[in-house]
Amino acid sequence: MTPADLSIVSWREAAACRSRPEVDFFPSREDSTSIARAKAVCAGCPVREPCLEWALVTGQPDGIWGGHTPRERRAMRRMLVEAAV
Repeated sequence: MTPADLSIVSWREAAACRSRPEVDFFPSREDSTSIARAKAVCAGCPVREPCLEWALVTGQPDGIWGGHTPRERRAMRRMLVEAAV
């Protein structure tokens, strides 16, 4: 296992969502109740920032990662690209 793999494993092991069904974090875009529930779990998560960073770096197209929806992450990536120019 590489150091990067260990980093991914360590934050995932500490994630608040670890013991919850994966389906809870992949709601449909229209399911605002499920999105709010997933974001509430993320709000209290001790590894929210590394989770979000991982999702941004790897371009995760679906799911709630680090408390953010795919649409929110796309906006973040656009801002990062614009800031880099």
